[in-house]
Amino acid sequence: MSPSILSFLLIAVVVVVVLSVFFSFFPVALWISAVASGVRVSIITLVAMRLRRVVPSRIVNPQIKAHKAGLGLNLNQLESHYLAGGNVDRVVNSLIAAQRANIPLEFERAAAIDLAGRDVLQAVQMSVNPKVIETPVVAAVAKDGIEVRVKARVTVRANIDRLVGGAGEETIIARVGEGIVTTVGSSNSHKQVLENPDLISRTVLQKGLDAGTAFEILSIDIADVDVGKNIGAMLQTEQAEADKRIAQAKAEERRAMAVAQEQEMKARVVEMRARVVESESDVPLAMAEALRKGQMGVMDYMNLKNIEADTQMRGSLGKVNDPNQGGNDQHPNK
Repeated sequence: MSPSILSFLLIAVVVVVVLSVFFSFFPVALWISAVASGVRVSIITLVAMRLRRVVPSRIVNPQIKAHKAGLGLNLNQLESHYLAGGNVDRVVNSLIAAQRANIPLEFERAAAIDLAGRDVLQAVQMSVNPKVIETPVVAAVAKDGIEVRVKARVTVRANIDRLVGGAGEETIIARVGEGIVTTVGSSNSHKQVLENPDLISRTVLQKGLDAGTAFEILSIDIADVDVGKNIGAMLQTEQAEADKRIAQAKAEERRAMAVAQEQEMKARVVEMRARVVESESDVPLAMAEALRKGQMGVMDYMNLKNIEADTQMRGSLGKVNDPNQGGNDQHPNK
């Protein structure tokens, strides 16, 4: 290969590299597009955006849309919002949508809503086209103890003025559920709720549930009302079962006390019998002592034995005549 061809190829490579570096720092195509759209921006401004680590296309393209829509925004506003971490394209789209829908919305408020983490474009769209939020099934109990299961649909519209710092959809659903429980719980009978389901809607709307939220409640419609369990009867059954167990426990306690008292009385009877036996064992000793000392004669001792024998005989006869003793109910004369 000749030296002239090598030098030509080297010059071509250098030119390509220089042009690539030039067009990477000098977005000429973007500048031409902006100038053609009527947006006044210099090529030096675009290079300065590169140096500030800002993607020029993410600033210039939204500026072109804003200029065509007549919003009157400047590059410094868009660039500052981009550097703050916002979505410039979404903010510009929301401003255009608000202008078309005749909704008053300034760039500062839209940027604040976007930086707060909310979708400002969706909020503007919801202001034009309200959203329907369906609540889960809410179970409530009327005064007659019957459970009523209610499902509602809440039509809300975004309130742009309260979008920053306002509560979300979860709060709306919770408040509507609380209103349903309150309305059903204050009804004397579940039949009233079944006959007039709009009573729930009127009562809930009167409570002003959208206060402090980012939405405005337009209507609350009852989608479904079903009758659930008889909670009152179940509670009464459980209470009766609990009372029964308490009564059984108290009866078992009294039975245990009676058994303990019976065992105590048996022990006392055995103790008394032991004392009687002990006392009876002293009688022969006392009689022997009386005979030795002459305080009792032999005839007295014999008379005492005769009395004891007669007593034992009478006792035996009484047992024979008693039909409940020994199972022998025959009369001695038979």
